[in-house]
Amino acid sequence: MTTSASDLVQAFTPSGRLRASINLGNPILAGRGADGQAKGVSVDLARAFAERLGVALDLVVFDTAGQSVEAVKAEQADIGFFAIDPLRGEGIRFTAPYVLIEGCYLVRADSPLQDKAEVDTAGHSVVVGKGSAYDLFLTRELKAATILRAPSSPAVVQSFLDENADVAAGVKQQLEADAARLGGLRLLPGCFMVIQQAMGLPAGRGAAAQAALAAFVEEMKASGFVAEALRRHGIQGAAVAPAA
Repeated sequence: MTTSASDLVQAFTPSGRLRASINLGNPILAGRGADGQAKGVSVDLARAFAERLGVALDLVVFDTAGQSVEAVKAEQADIGFFAIDPLRGEGIRFTAPYVLIEGCYLVRADSPLQDKAEVDTAGHSVVVGKGSAYDLFLTRELKAATILRAPSSPAVVQSFLDENADVAAGVKQQLEADAARLGGLRLLPGCFMVIQQAMGLPAGRGAAAQAALAAFVEEMKASGFVAEALRRHGIQGAAVAPAA
């Protein structure tokens, strides 16, 4: 191994192992298998990157995006998988996205709301997962509606029902699954945002490490690795991001 390669491994693994922050709150990226272990596209990418570096992998698993972000910012993890957002960029350096995911609105079947443009109205309440990409985006974008925050993204629809809110906001696939399971719910047409899911590392790890992670992501997209991982895990509705 050359000195530069050795330095790169050191930049990613100061503990001697690659610690990957995994967010279980987004079913597109990760979930738990029948054995209780984390699985999904982000887990597959973490394993592939650890193999690339020639190091052992530790999965640092969280239930929410906010917790996963904070772990990387605090350097309790070496890489993570996040929606690109300006606020998160304060402590994390992102690659280009590897997957694009739609953020959508869900309402009750008898709701008078028919279009996403009708949501941001005084008196309407919108439930989001605390610290999620949707929370960060809608906090900036909604001017009249009130935002209510569920403990996590998977808890959004139940909180929406418990709080008797007007709208639930989240990952399209999660909302569709909850609507099918619970009944009496529907999605508003279209999406209010397209989320760019990227890999990231602590901001202080250096330009060379950031460039290496960015190149890895581009290779994983171009080789078909990301597309195959989406198929293998039965993920529908998410698209492989175009080349940077």
